[in-house]
Amino acid sequence: MTSISSERAAGQSLAPAYIMALGTFAIGTEGFMIVPLLPEMGEDLSLPVSELGSLVTVFTLTLAITSPLLTILFGRVDRKRLLVLTMAAFALANLVAWASQGYWGIFSARVLLAMAAGLYTPNANALMGALVVPEKRGRALAILNGGLTIAIAIGLPIGSLIGNALGWRVTFLGVAALSIIAVVALVAKLPRTDGTEMRIASVAERLAIVKRPQVFRELAVIFFWALGTYSVWTYIAPYLNQVDGLGPNGISAVVSVWGIGAAIGIVLGGTLNDLMGARPVVAVSLILAVLVFLSLIFFARVLTPDQAIVPTVIAVAFWGIAIWAFYPAQIATLIQVGQPAVPIAVSLSTSFMYLGFAVGSAIGSVVLSRGGVGDLGITGVIGEGIALLIATYAGARITQPRRVT
Repeated sequence: MTSISSERAAGQSLAPAYIMALGTFAIGTEGFMIVPLLPEMGEDLSLPVSELGSLVTVFTLTLAITSPLLTILFGRVDRKRLLVLTMAAFALANLVAWASQGYWGIFSARVLLAMAAGLYTPNANALMGALVVPEKRGRALAILNGGLTIAIAIGLPIGSLIGNALGWRVTFLGVAALSIIAVVALVAKLPRTDGTEMRIASVAERLAIVKRPQVFRELAVIFFWALGTYSVWTYIAPYLNQVDGLGPNGISAVVSVWGIGAAIGIVLGGTLNDLMGARPVVAVSLILAVLVFLSLIFFARVLTPDQAIVPTVIAVAFWGIAIWAFYPAQIATLIQVGQPAVPIAVSLSTSFMYLGFAVGSAIGSVVLSRGGVGDLGITGVIGEGIALLIATYAGARITQPRRVT
């Protein structure tokens, strides 16, 4: 009886969520901080920013492809051990990036970083589900994945400021140190449990879910949403430099505004989803994103740098709010149509999101090299516009999900 009581008490604790959130914070900080540092990296490596965008593309593409495959491959490994090893690998990959003297060294490090990140996050979520009692599971998962929100709001601007002040390599060293702290916390404080009872969906099961029209439409919305925003976000630094005349410190400040807006958007999206329902929030968020990207095109083509700076900052704030208010509402929509295979559907959303990030950053590179920063907003408008059209069509076609046997 005492053993049962102690297990119940352990399941009531949210401490494991905070411990594992250290890892998601490190992953989120590394994933987002590289974007505002691309111009400085370009000067150091003697490469144009349009080519360095491939460092974003390779990270997002690798994560999209390897995350489900590695999760299946390591599905029967003790999850505490797996999280420790994965975060240790993430720390090592950051050290490789810090020590790299050329483009291909950093490129290789980004591949390793993506593989580690793609393995850590889904397994942390799976382990969280086993460690916490059902009535606290939602809050625990929110804390765990809140590490990403904090990374956007705090890690991104701090990484940008440190990179501009001390050099871009130091940011990788800082994330490596943060990852090591996460490793120590995982080893010392995370309860050991055998995760083999938590079944991992096979490739065939995942494909079966994707083939369901309602689910595929919602995943397509996520893909084009991600494509639109990352085609612009990846190259926000050269945009701010050329359109607004900002240097490294100014770029860091505007990036901070985007991060704060993103954090507000995540909270606002979840709150409005509860009040209004998911589909209105998705539609309004995508419409606002389209308007933001249209405004960025206008600023680049019509305004002088002195005239553009204030409206650009305002637009960037609304950009962060719109893009990240969309996400919790769209996940709620996916949960609605994904019954009874919600965990598989939600895990697929991550792959579709990062695939969209990869395609968007690649398209943005082409636009930047051939047209310039003034044309970047066009890809954003197209991506968010297509997402809006699909979301509208999906809403009109929605029916009560059938139970799959």
